[in-house]
Amino acid sequence: MTKWTVLDEAHEALRTVVRGVPADAWELPTPCSAWNVTQVLQHAAGDQIGYASFLTGGPGPSEDPFSPSGTLSATPEEVAEAAMRASAEAWADVAADAQEVSVPIPPNKLSAADGVTACAMDAAVHAWDIAVATGQPSPLTPELARELLPVARKLVEPLRQWGAFGPVVEGEDGDEAAELLRYLGRQPVL
Repeated sequence: MTKWTVLDEAHEALRTVVRGVPADAWELPTPCSAWNVTQVLQHAAGDQIGYASFLTGGPGPSEDPFSPSGTLSATPEEVAEAAMRASAEAWADVAADAQEVSVPIPPNKLSAADGVTACAMDAAVHAWDIAVATGQPSPLTPELARELLPVARKLVEPLRQWGAFGPVVEGEDGDEAAELLRYLGRQPVL
């Protein structure tokens, strides 16, 4: 647990979903159309390590999170836990009122509150991707999505040009989780 509730909730979502993936489901396709479940986990883990690296100056991910190999260096649970631990430990040293911290996404400097929420959004949304691909319940609660959506609206537009997010999916059905998913270019499962 950290002082950042949003990050704790997102990490728990990712942890729960990774534990729930059946052994034969790691090659299944995901809402991230170019990647299977293993690759989404690698991407999510790499992003968490990337945030830790930017905050601490320590080592970054061992492979490019945007070109995941599909081969894990350890068990899925170990990969996820190591990445989340690195992220949580890095954020633990950040003052809640810090106005500028280094992050791996443009503009590469955010307030601590926005930075940790962006990091949490990455974990939570990829937890959703894995859950949908493997038939698990959505780990993205309306309450968590409500916290993530304002930061998504601040940060996502410039990232769309690099394919990090698809275009907004039109629709109005559903709760805050559905609204966040649509904004991030995903079709919510209602």
